[in-house]
Amino acid sequence: MRTLDDLLHPITPDRFFAEFHGRKPLHIPAEAGAAKRALLDWSTFNGLLNQPSIWTAQSLKLVQNTQPVPPERYCRTVQTQSGPAFRPDPAKVALFVAEGASLIAGDVQDLTQPIAELSSILGRTFAASAGANIYCSFKGVQAFGAHFDLTDVFAVQTEGEKLWRIYENRADAPVEMPSDVGDMRRWFDQTKGRLLAEVMMRPGDVLYLPRGCYHDALAQDAASLHITFSIAALHGRILFNLLEQAAMQDPAFRAYLPPSGQDGGRALQQHLAGLGQRLAQLAASSAFRDEIAMAQERLTPRAHRFTLPHREALTRYSRTAMTAPAYAGPVAHAMHWALSQHVFSLEDLIAQFDFVSEVDIRAAVDQAEKAGALKRV
Repeated sequence: MRTLDDLLHPITPDRFFAEFHGRKPLHIPAEAGAAKRALLDWSTFNGLLNQPSIWTAQSLKLVQNTQPVPPERYCRTVQTQSGPAFRPDPAKVALFVAEGASLIAGDVQDLTQPIAELSSILGRTFAASAGANIYCSFKGVQAFGAHFDLTDVFAVQTEGEKLWRIYENRADAPVEMPSDVGDMRRWFDQTKGRLLAEVMMRPGDVLYLPRGCYHDALAQDAASLHITFSIAALHGRILFNLLEQAAMQDPAFRAYLPPSGQDGGRALQQHLAGLGQRLAQLAASSAFRDEIAMAQERLTPRAHRFTLPHREALTRYSRTAMTAPAYAGPVAHAMHWALSQHVFSLEDLIAQFDFVSEVDIRAAVDQAEKAGALKRV
């Protein structure tokens, strides 16, 4: 799958964004001959599991009867050339699986090319960090009770069948789990609401769940294998960190606050109101918008595939005495550096400024070359 259309077909992206995105669940049954199930099969999954050096106690987890298995029960310390490492023991993992435990392989978004390609597509489409987890479960054994996720989720069933139950309630734009509810499982059960729908996921089916949507799932007649893609976009909290950094460049925010008792409190009130106006102006500025855009760009690392022994040729440029074009937006950061160098390579520029769109960098360099400000060497 190389586009969002491939994942959503026969639902169009326009319809998805108009009717479902952030609004309600969407089940897309597989069509005959659909390639979605080709994202992962048992052979590929076994191949990943048979590389024990790539797994850690954090990335390979076991859940038995809705309870996480403590890592100490299935991991051991092994000696490696880099020193001791605490890793899952394949034989112990296999024993738990034989007893019906579910297996969760996390952070797999880079481990196979098909999964990596779809992760990148989703990250770019939603300006988000797209993580992928593999869930392996067995007939009648439930790994997780009813719960909701803090991100939007696309689940792709690739082997076997799994029954998903979706409940009527939905948490309102959650960004973290509540910390004051005591027994979390009981709290989920008490707040999930009535059963809204049951979805039988078969190989090639796709299920979209907006964040906060209560659900659970159970494997049916055979072993089940599915991948979930978690779409974690930026939300308003990032404004506080970025605004603090930007605001502290303004002397007004470094000035002392008036005492609360001065002029009956009016001096402090007026001072705070002035700072609030400055914050509003800062948040509405194009420079601050560019900061957010660069933060979004950082969420999806650029994919790079090695093709050794072939080595890519570097495209080198040198600065001339001609005036360079004026640049605006995030690409201005990259071009300021490029135009300050005697010689640089386009590939180095792209690698260094990974928070600027590669398309924009290439277009800006091309513009500078056409203007005569850069020449190839």
